[in-house]
Amino acid sequence: MPLLPSSLYGLARPFLFGFDPEHAHELTLDGLARTQNTPLACAYAASRVEDPVTLAGLQFPNRVGLAAGLDKNARCIDAFAAMGFGFVEVGTVTPKAQPGNPKPRMFRLPQRDALINRLGFNNEGLDAFLANVQKARFRKNGSSAGKKPMLLGLNIGKNASTPIERAVDDYVACLDGVYAHADYVTINISSPNTANLRTLQSDEALDALLGAIAERRQVLADRGGKRVPLFVKIAPDLDESQVAVIAATLQRHGMDGVIATNTTLARDAVAGLPHADEAGGLSGAPVREASNRVIAQLRAALGAGFPIVGVGGILSGADAKAKIAAGADVVQIYTGLIYRGPALVREAAQALLQARSAA
Repeated sequence: MPLLPSSLYGLARPFLFGFDPEHAHELTLDGLARTQNTPLACAYAASRVEDPVTLAGLQFPNRVGLAAGLDKNARCIDAFAAMGFGFVEVGTVTPKAQPGNPKPRMFRLPQRDALINRLGFNNEGLDAFLANVQKARFRKNGSSAGKKPMLLGLNIGKNASTPIERAVDDYVACLDGVYAHADYVTINISSPNTANLRTLQSDEALDALLGAIAERRQVLADRGGKRVPLFVKIAPDLDESQVAVIAATLQRHGMDGVIATNTTLARDAVAGLPHADEAGGLSGAPVREASNRVIAQLRAALGAGFPIVGVGGILSGADAKAKIAAGADVVQIYTGLIYRGPALVREAAQALLQARSAA
């Protein structure tokens, strides 16, 4: 996954796209992990656009974040901070290490600036994840530069081997582990690549899960004197009545925000293309409109003031502005980095700043 300034990105992309997508992903993350906090980070570093906004009691330095899934093991937090993100979300982490689904499990659809993945929460487990989070220096680096540090979100899920009726146990175990280290925690119930996970979005299951998590958050807040905001990440493959039920459940259990959306199972926009029939979640340009539709429905159901993070199909500054116009407060990118490189971070952040200044 090429993550270089546009001047270098054009050279790197053909090289990386010559590899299997997952191999290119690992090569890039390995390079970022080795070069972060070294002079070599200048290859991808950029000055951050300052466009602060306060949501869920947190001050976001700007409104462009990295979506979860790219840095599952939290190895490259400082590298992404150097690219100018206002916030970065890492994970999804599960209590125990797991290999994920069999390979190959990631496929490019360059004709539509899209990806299909069925990775399946492959990660090194909670202990390794937390060790990497604690090594990150972005808070110290930001403070020493006289700026507000980038915010860090930690995204949690369940192990594939955990029965769905015991999913709460995994989420609570992860919440216990990440709580002290996160600016916010995201509860991922919308990946299509863990069997039955999306059933947790249904009315009764979501009510039970969020009730247990809210109860545990209160215990942790009382113990540590810190109330960490909780966000819930949902799918684009929901109808308006399902979105309304989720919105009501989020509010009933005191959740602090919602991330809309994860990848889609729909294939209409890529029908007939190579790899279009591969199982997994489709991301990139084809999910843009579905994501924006869910965002608009959430905003209508939640009213003004409830934080919405918009993600899905952002490949330009105009796409970022469309997410805000649909009802999002801030945005996240992922697949756009693969096709555009890290120059997209600054382009999107500047577009949102200019739109706010013109309003």
